Amino acid sequence: MGQETIKLTTAQAIVKWLSNQFINIDGKEFHLCGGGFGIFGHGNVTCLGEALYDEQDTLPLYRGQNEQSMGFAAAGYAKQWLRQRFMFCTASAGPGTANLLTAAGLAHANRLPMLMLCGDTFLTRLPDPVLQQMENFSDPTYGVNDAFKPVCRYWDRITHPAQVIQSLPNAIATLLDPADCGPAFIGLPQDVQGWTYEYPTIFFEKKIHRIRRQTPDINEIQDAVNILSAAKRPIIIAGGGIQYSRATDQLKTFAEKHQIPVVETIAGRANLKDDHNLNIGPIGVTGSDSANNIAEKADVILAVGTRLQDFTTGSWTAFSLDAKFISLNAGRHDAGKHMSLPIVGDAKISLNLLSDNLEYAAPKNWVELALKERTKWKQYVAENVSAGNKPNSYAQAIGVVNDNCDKRDRIVAAAGGLPAEVTANWKTLDISTVDVEFGFSCMGYEISGAWGAKIAQDEREPTNDVITFCGDGSYLMLNSDIYSSVLSKKKIIVLVLDNGGFAVINKLQNNTGNESFNNLIKDCPTIPEAFGVDFVAHATSMGATAEKVANANELKEAFKRAKASDKTYVIVMDVDPYEGWTTEGHAWWEVGTPHVTTNPKVHDAHKDWESSRVKQRRGV
Repeated sequence: MGQETIKLTTAQAIVKWLSNQFINIDGKEFHLCGGGFGIFGHGNVTCLGEALYDEQDTLPLYRGQNEQSMGFAAAGYAKQWLRQRFMFCTASAGPGTANLLTAAGLAHANRLPMLMLCGDTFLTRLPDPVLQQMENFSDPTYGVNDAFKPVCRYWDRITHPAQVIQSLPNAIATLLDPADCGPAFIGLPQDVQGWTYEYPTIFFEKKIHRIRRQTPDINEIQDAVNILSAAKRPIIIAGGGIQYSRATDQLKTFAEKHQIPVVETIAGRANLKDDHNLNIGPIGVTGSDSANNIAEKADVILAVGTRLQDFTTGSWTAFSLDAKFISLNAGRHDAGKHMSLPIVGDAKISLNLLSDNLEYAAPKNWVELALKERTKWKQYVAENVSAGNKPNSYAQAIGVVNDNCDKRDRIVAAAGGLPAEVTANWKTLDISTVDVEFGFSCMGYEISGAWGAKIAQDEREPTNDVITFCGDGSYLMLNSDIYSSVLSKKKIIVLVLDNGGFAVINKLQNNTGNESFNNLIKDCPTIPEAFGVDFVAHATSMGATAEKVANANELKEAFKRAKASDKTYVIVMDVDPYEGWTTEGHAWWEVGTPHVTTNPKVHDAHKDWESSRVKQRRGV
């Protein structure tokens, strides 16, 4: 007898296969794909839309308002699920799909799973050129969708229905690979979506996936043991990969057993609770004096689950030039950075192995120094977030939320000044509750990412809120998922902190000797008369409850009302664009400044900025 088959269109086969993929998480079975975000157009509505209609209970489709924001929502969803589940995004051929490019870059930089099922031009080319097609005069196979190749971990264009038998498992393998995790793109030509094939029924059988845990090479473990055993001033840099490995308990146990101070990256901001005595604070450009002061004195740095980007390393000036690095990472590329001794392996397994082979505790005087630094930093933060008679600031808003939220509420921030302020001032109340998107630093992620996180959170912890800090600039750039959250009844709390434009870039502009120009609304030369946006009216028009407060005391009461509300709640507060910034805790950051200028202030700022370059490590 021949193999049993079922006749399906390409689109139907994709949807049927996705609906039968599962994963076991903590003893409970879930669909691997939580559903999708979709905007239909002529490139995906007739065939993929038809297929999704029949599986809408299994793969719920959330109607986004903008393709870029859909991708951000998918990223927020994946982060909340610690990369164990993902969402797909579907967009029409042409500009709809092109709008996903920035979101793909975000997912790639942050190592996040996101599947893109996007329309493409007709494979037969019979109707060419078609609406929204970009014609390439020298290569007709090359189109808009090819632009995704640099920002995806897996890319394919389906040119025959049978190809999905190979392509879909390969895409999912990428999404679930701890080392290669990132976005997967599958281009679907409009004609091929509707073509049929006799698919083997075995292809659609239920499959339960597992995420691989790679055991490290024992020789790499032993090399790391040898270096750590001789350390006089060791620290651990704890990155976001620790949470994705579900290794926060192992980090805590390792640090306590060996008495090694821990500093956190932006992505690893909630690896330890704030009150843990070995949590010395966030490190780097947007870090803390406590973490940066011990980092520059450390002789051995164990970096776990971090790609060591410039905001963590202070553009590689945050450490002693002769400090030794050990990088433990699931990804070989990240483990070998800057002449690190690599440990390529899963964080949970590797930390346990390393600890079992390490008979060592850091010198008591080193730990005491770290604790003193942390005590001083906590005192600074307490003063920084207090209201008093100071102008309204980001830090004050952060302090109010911190004091009045639930410990399992999720905190979201992204581009602008808020990632720095949240990273420096937030006191972590519980593990894996902070999402500061600073891998790709995307304005607009704040609201969309919060919406995606809330969709995920309702599948896990529905009684808790997702709270997002958003500047006025990011709000104006991408706010339509306030409407999405109201429509889908996925309540989020949005704090819009209005400083009249792009204030943090204005600050950078001023700090490098430049005059304020084109950042704050009032400093734009093409704006004759500046005026503020009525964010309350705007948010209300999208169905949210919204109010404006005058100060931190009013914010406290408004936040309580937001917590009690059952729908999306927007709170607006003006903050000062010049005063109230967190002024301590900053490592050097390499910024390109003019080497030649007629402006003496710019010249002096350039010399001052470049004076710290002597501390920069030369690595690979």
